Amino acid sequence: MRFQRISLCIAVSVLGLATFNISALNADEQKTAHRNILPSTSVVDYADVFELEYAASPTFHPSKEMLVYERRSMNIMNDRSQIQLWTYDLKTQQHLPLLADGDNYYSPRFSEDGKRLAYLSAQDGKPQIFVRWMETNRTAKLSSLQSSPANLTWSPDGKSIAFTMFTSTQATTLFKDMPKMPKDAKWAETAKYIDTTQYRSDGDGFNDPGFQQIYVMSAEGGTPRQITLDKFNHGGQLSWSTDSKAIYFSANRDENWALLPYESNIYRVEVDAGTLKSVTDEKGPESAPLVSPNGKYLAYEWVNDRKLSYQVSQIMLQALDSDKPAASLTPTLDRQIGSVQWADDSKGLYFSYLDEAETKLAYVSVGGKIKELPARLGSQALGRPYTSGEFDVSAQDEIVYTINDSQRPADLALMSNNKRPKRLTSLNEDALGHLTLAKVEKFDVISSVDQRKIDAWIAYPPSFDPSKKYPLILEIHGGPHAAYAETFSMEVQLMAAKGYVVVWSNPRGSSSYGEDFGNLIHHNYPSEDYNDLMDVVDASVVKGFIDDKNLFITGGSGGGVLTAWSIGKTNRFAAAVVAKPVINWLSFALTADAYPFFTQYWMEDMPWNISDKLWKRSPLSLVGNVTTPTMLLTGEDDYRTPISETEQYYQALRLRQIDSAMVRIPGASHGIASRPSHLIQKVGHIIAWFEKYKRK
Repeated sequence: MRFQRISLCIAVSVLGLATFNISALNADEQKTAHRNILPSTSVVDYADVFELEYAASPTFHPSKEMLVYERRSMNIMNDRSQIQLWTYDLKTQQHLPLLADGDNYYSPRFSEDGKRLAYLSAQDGKPQIFVRWMETNRTAKLSSLQSSPANLTWSPDGKSIAFTMFTSTQATTLFKDMPKMPKDAKWAETAKYIDTTQYRSDGDGFNDPGFQQIYVMSAEGGTPRQITLDKFNHGGQLSWSTDSKAIYFSANRDENWALLPYESNIYRVEVDAGTLKSVTDEKGPESAPLVSPNGKYLAYEWVNDRKLSYQVSQIMLQALDSDKPAASLTPTLDRQIGSVQWADDSKGLYFSYLDEAETKLAYVSVGGKIKELPARLGSQALGRPYTSGEFDVSAQDEIVYTINDSQRPADLALMSNNKRPKRLTSLNEDALGHLTLAKVEKFDVISSVDQRKIDAWIAYPPSFDPSKKYPLILEIHGGPHAAYAETFSMEVQLMAAKGYVVVWSNPRGSSSYGEDFGNLIHHNYPSEDYNDLMDVVDASVVKGFIDDKNLFITGGSGGGVLTAWSIGKTNRFAAAVVAKPVINWLSFALTADAYPFFTQYWMEDMPWNISDKLWKRSPLSLVGNVTTPTMLLTGEDDYRTPISETEQYYQALRLRQIDSAMVRIPGASHGIASRPSHLIQKVGHIIAWFEKYKRK
């Protein structure tokens, strides 16, 4: 199971491929190319959300003659994203759909010889495994599974496919003497009997009894065979041994695993015998195992667990034929590692990492020498301007990766021999090319607390005139250990299109600046991050075109915490929208889905032992100071920051007779804008609330 740091917060149009030449991808050339396609006086509006597309999961064919990628778009009829697989021929530069339109196709995985492509699709309602023979273009459905498979991984000999899947166990019952219900009677639903620690998860609801297990099936179809059987979760990234006899994976197999959320080790399971062997046993999580192509090494990620709220991972290397302990390849890289991939010659690994609001790419040799590569991975976020990105490396060390800027969602680029990259796609020219978008600029802010540099960005309304005055929206990221960037954000673009200057930043506690910066808020959140945000507002106002009578503030998750905290500290804002917040750390600690993590890593002790300290950092403690008109906005199925947090704050505001409203999004979890219509409703309510309180 690959370790994931827990935080509070991530219809196909006509082919939108490049019909103009963008051979290089420096920032100025990208912006010029975007802006010179068509002149425009139109701006984005809510309906344009359904027109957005972006690229994902680029995967090289082993021959390097082509690559496959996911083309993700929005379906206006079912209000969901849909995914199609497309190919790009590296010789002819031609894009073609791999499969017919209709169902979602995703997670492409080539066999090692490149003759077959495995992928997932939900043609019959549940995701199943399919294989396509590339030479004959024939496709077969290999599985008929009851749960959703994940982490498809070909064996090196091409004979088998491994995957993980949730496997149900018998539900626990206590009361067994319920009378038989008469025919045609209508009784109430059966009571839920819960006796597990992790009983619900945001986005999934109440957990069914069972565990993630590893399965292996023939690449020609047949019945999958379960090869992990114990009552532990054996999920995440899988890696075969080069002889196709064993699989490496990560799991927490401690009997108290549910209360140890930051622990896992690497194991090896023999495919035929099902026997398990522990490979690593360090303090802290070991995850994402990767066997080198030559079979000599095992690479994995490890976090030195010191019970800090923000801890970065390292890339570890272990020789499989040696008893020597694993060594870190990145001991001095104080940055969060993203994806890792072996070079084909087994001499080193490519990896992405977050650095000062950018997702960078680097290569590290097996000797530990790190070389930064010129590629900058583009975010695949659509709503808010978060960092992210994906890449793949060919056998010839060509790199395909996602790119974007503040004007467009993620596309693909190809880089060879570390030379200037070539743009492969322009998926949104049909949707956005005729529109005038908000110009985005970066500016630095010096914190009044300790003179640290705080990165910030500003988006101008499309018809911006510096001689005029504009209302300002401060948009605050969640996490709180996350990072914003100069990347595409439909929410920012919509706000700017409605006439607002929008600013966002990475206050102390944000990721991508190292552990020390991230842990400035360790057991101290919220605190001086509020001061950083006010410094950003001040730096925006002094530019001269901000109407200081019309300052507005909003943020979601951790940003909702800071929004509520801010209006308890100042009355400078004309209105606020607090989205999916934590209002009371005491109640949050005992209602959030990930409570074993939050109580151990975000809090000094159990909440009943430090109630005074938690209350001191709770925005609810400042509600008596609030005079700002405030809207609360949360998904009704949010289990990360439960809607009971929102209700507490709303009721407190009503008792104080503060202008307030509560917006509840039915069926939405913590990822409140995960469906297109939810994103529209979120931004629409925020703008409508600010318009209501805009001062003349």
